[in-house]
Amino acid sequence: MSIEINNESGVTVDEAELVRLCRFVFERLFIHPQAELSILLVDEPAMEKLHLELMDEPGSTDVLSVPMDELTPGTPDKPTPQGMLGDIAICPQVAEVQAKAAGHSSQDEMLLLTTHGMLHLLGFDHAEPEEKDEMFGLQRELLSAFTGKDAPAETIQ
Repeated sequence: MSIEINNESGVTVDEAELVRLCRFVFERLFIHPQAELSILLVDEPAMEKLHLELMDEPGSTDVLSVPMDELTPGTPDKPTPQGMLGDIAICPQVAEVQAKAAGHSSQDEMLLLTTHGMLHLLGFDHAEPEEKDEMFGLQRELLSAFTGKDAPAETIQ
């Protein structure tokens, strides 16, 4: 499994824990062990630029996901095929603000955003109430299992 993290944000982030989380999610959702994932940590101006380019929306945001091979979760009998899961961009500065507002740590927020971004790469969405229930339920389940504690409240913008 290839998980690459590039921190251009200027904020110190526990990248090793993010990699462990990604590996955990890969295993739990039966993603091929050779699948590729890239995480880019950027500052607010860079995130604002990406948000405008990718979503045609002004302003910075917390997390953006760009799927590549349109992979979906596998099963024990049929794991996801090998391929490029995609790219996730996260803004640690926005994560810090959201973490303070939600009353949990910045690292917990980074784990939440990473999980959220990965689920988007796997085809999950939260535009409709049923989709949101499914996606956020799985997100809580994965985070709780990974951290061994209740997952933080959703702060996704």
